[in-house]
Amino acid sequence: MPKIDLQGLSRETTFKFSGSSGNGGQHINRVATKATLLFSVPDSAVLNDEQKVLISERLKNRLTKEGILRISSQKTRSAQRNKKETIEIFLAIINTALYQEKTRKKKEVSPAAHQKRLADKKKQAQKKQHRQFVASQDF
Repeated sequence: MPKIDLQGLSRETTFKFSGSSGNGGQHINRVATKATLLFSVPDSAVLNDEQKVLISERLKNRLTKEGILRISSQKTRSAQRNKKETIEIFLAIINTALYQEKTRKKKEVSPAAHQKRLADKKKQAQKKQHRQFVASQDF
């Protein structure tokens, strides 16, 4: 799968800032510090069709009906730090959605290893056979 252009992705994102909830007193009423990142998956020029399908399938619970990924942060009282955090979360989400696990290649057992395994099994069986209690027969 081709690498994605992170700079291009960041250019396709839009941000909205709003007042965040929580502590802060009068300051919180005046300043918009909550950062919301919006990214439209279907309208992306950086992602190819295969990547769009992968993201749509794997992130279906996080996308709106229009296919927009919305990430918000209001942890800090700084709009710029919240914006930076949403970008980091966004890149992590996209990278995990596009990650392809390597398929396991089945390896064939060599004939020598097969023979050794059978010999070890036979040796173990003989060892257990010798441990069995033999009832004496009285005449």
